[in-house]
Amino acid sequence: MDELTISAPVLFISDVHLGGFSHSENARIESELIQLIQYCRNSEIQIVVLGDLFDYWMEFPGHVPSLGRSLLDRFEAYNREWGATLYITGNHDYWTRGHLAGRGFHIISEYIKLSVDEKKIMLLHGDGLADASFDLRRPLLHRLLRHSDFITWYQRLLSPPLGLWIMKYFSRFNRWMDRHQNHEAILSGWARQQLRHSELDLIIAGHDHVPRRKQFSFGRYINIGTFYKHRTMAFYNNRRAELVYWQPGTQSLQPFDSANTIEDE
Repeated sequence: MDELTISAPVLFISDVHLGGFSHSENARIESELIQLIQYCRNSEIQIVVLGDLFDYWMEFPGHVPSLGRSLLDRFEAYNREWGATLYITGNHDYWTRGHLAGRGFHIISEYIKLSVDEKKIMLLHGDGLADASFDLRRPLLHRLLRHSDFITWYQRLLSPPLGLWIMKYFSRFNRWMDRHQNHEAILSGWARQQLRHSELDLIIAGHDHVPRRKQFSFGRYINIGTFYKHRTMAFYNNRRAELVYWQPGTQSLQPFDSANTIEDE
């Protein structure tokens, strides 16, 4: 995959899971993220989405979910002003048929490598990669759900309302299953090996919902954690990437508690 060059500052966000909670909680999450987008517009910060912006996103032919329309309107305005926002789809929002691209997103289904200030950065959601050379195989269920034959038959057999209703409750089950698997150790170990045996300076991922930073002598790994719960993100500026969180009260980005990061030689 080609390497893309962008300029700092950049804010990386993942695991918003909009639509996965009560009406009031979804409203809170959407409102806070809209505030954050406005902050980035005012501060000239690029945004990169690393998956699971939505908890269940499946576009049917001629039909898109009604999730987050106010959020997508705000993103669309941001994208018109600052250019296409990179959006690496996660394991809850990879069924795209063009609506998100029409909103101004640059959709990527696997991973991307960036060059920022001559630093080489790899971005991915974290649920696995199809390229076997990366040795991060997706679970069987995730491979099935991403398979074109499954998507075709699912959408032929089910109407959009029924298909989305089933996906909504399946996504909740999937999040429950993920909490009972050791994704944190898998991703941290994988990132360490990738950094050791490549020219990468930094790997940023999400997926396992555990915000953390690992600093090695040969590179750095950051897991963003979640926006819906921790409000955490990775912020790259002044040639350095750090964990930060959104503080709604002060409408600002703040350093994430260092007690929640992991330093390693």
